[in-house]
Amino acid sequence: MLFTITGTPITVLQDNLLLQKKISLAVLRLDTIHPVVSGNKLFKLHYFLEAAAASAHKTIITFGGAYSNHLAATAFACKTAGIKSIGIVRGEQPTTLSHTLQQCLADGMQLDFISREQYAEKEHPGFLQQLKNNWGDGIIVPEGGYGNTGTAGAALIWQCIPQNSYTHICTAAGTATTLAGILQGSAGETVIGIPVLKGMTDIPARIAFCCGNNDKKEQLQVFDGYHFGGYAKKTPGLLAFMNTFWQQHQIPTDFVYTAKLFYAVFDKIKNDHFKPGSKILCLHTGGLQGNFSLQKGSLLF
Repeated sequence: MLFTITGTPITVLQDNLLLQKKISLAVLRLDTIHPVVSGNKLFKLHYFLEAAAASAHKTIITFGGAYSNHLAATAFACKTAGIKSIGIVRGEQPTTLSHTLQQCLADGMQLDFISREQYAEKEHPGFLQQLKNNWGDGIIVPEGGYGNTGTAGAALIWQCIPQNSYTHICTAAGTATTLAGILQGSAGETVIGIPVLKGMTDIPARIAFCCGNNDKKEQLQVFDGYHFGGYAKKTPGLLAFMNTFWQQHQIPTDFVYTAKLFYAVFDKIKNDHFKPGSKILCLHTGGLQGNFSLQKGSLLF
């Protein structure tokens, strides 16, 4: 692993609602492993970084939008590992780059802005071959690490989780790669995904793509309806929740992924989805750099 994961902390939350419902809720603080390559990104990139380091070209080519946690994490990880990084960015180049893309450049990533129409072809073999023709024969990392290799990396998160300690493992879902990895490595726990995209109804198909024949379908649950308008969308209510969560638990969240995760879990606890005695672990998957896009003063942390 590029950075040490030994001793990754688990924070047990103290809350009157949890006492009332007789439920234990803990947070695996993957966000504390590294300030940039934080949370699940480190794990999803693990095997791609190994392959790139062992290759002749030592290059990674990957994809993302202007506020992509994945691009930011990949740029820094490649810089640390001595690997060249190319970021294929969705959309035309703006006059002023986002904080995320500025950080990618600072970490040595070369950016290639393409149209949304071209970006939609990012999984097409012909398009991928053209990328290699343009940038050299590097290791191509799908957006968010989506697929078998990223899933195998995400399954390594289980090295940070004490065995037989939880009844439920919860994570936000974007590409569902982390969700697939957690499900793949589970030993009977209920695995819960909270989609952060509007209309993300294909999670079972995504899990099948990432895991192949999956015999753990009965362990999977999906909490729909907590996307707050769609990917990277937010409401004043979500931002207020983030501030309240910080005041109560001193844990920072981001509005794209983790705030929606914790909002959903607390809402389900409030509405008696979990039985008394349940022991829930939520994965804090990092991504806090996305908060830099918020208006200054929006958050208390």
